[in-house]
Amino acid sequence: MASSDRPILIKKVKKVQGHGHHGGAWKVAYADFVTAMMAFFLLMWLINTTDPEQKRGIAEYFAPSSVSASTSGSGGILGGTSLGDAEGAKGAGSNSVIEQMAPPAPDSPEEAGQSSDLASASESALRAEIARREAADFASAAESLRQAMQTMPELAELSKQLIIDQTPEGLRIQLVDQEGRSMFENGSSRPNPRAQTLLRAVARVINQLPNRITISGHTSSAAGSNRASAAGDWPLSAARADASRLVLQAAGVNMDRVYSVNGKAGSDPLYPDDPALAGNRRIAIVLLREAPVLPRDTSL
Repeated sequence: MASSDRPILIKKVKKVQGHGHHGGAWKVAYADFVTAMMAFFLLMWLINTTDPEQKRGIAEYFAPSSVSASTSGSGGILGGTSLGDAEGAKGAGSNSVIEQMAPPAPDSPEEAGQSSDLASASESALRAEIARREAADFASAAESLRQAMQTMPELAELSKQLIIDQTPEGLRIQLVDQEGRSMFENGSSRPNPRAQTLLRAVARVINQLPNRITISGHTSSAAGSNRASAAGDWPLSAARADASRLVLQAAGVNMDRVYSVNGKAGSDPLYPDDPALAGNRRIAIVLLREAPVLPRDTSL
């Protein structure tokens, strides 16, 4: 057969877009889905395994506090406002800030007087607190003196001749005579060894506190005494008080702390019903209550 008689075959090639089965795009979508699921499960695992403090730290990391909460461009105090008097978004910058920061003036004299009421209230509270602490210090000093009287043999037998109490003036310590156990010889201003022992014990308590002291001497009114002997009790009681001051100073009490030394003779008996009783002869030492030092009122 001649070559011209061969049949002509036509081959058509059909081109398919992609790789079949809708192409390969599904693989990318599936990979994204798996990645998202893995991230989700990791997040759930982290939430379950972290404590509240760690969660707070993670939250602050993604929302740092240093980011300004202001919506203005400057983020500052003025918030983008100008210093001029112009109206609009840039107007009244400094004026509005100053008006907000300045305290309002009182509208009435009553409101203006509230500050003075607060000052007087604070002053009274200060006085009350100082008085409370001073009373506690006095009580502690009195207790220490009583304990010393019980623990020291040389003072134990003299405990009945010591009276300690608190008065409106302060802590009062009285050294009183007993029948047959006086602190001064009859008509003498020199304290005997018994009185000197008591005074030295009192000096140790006085040195524990900073308060000033007063010292007063007292005598008894002898029955049937004449006017001349009664008049002599005034200088005698004053001399006994001053002699007691010298013993206290020798025991370490600073002389600057002595506020007054005086003699009262028989004018202020400890036992008014029996002025001739030996207990009226005594030396009274008072640790004075000190007024608190307060600032002077400049409004006057």
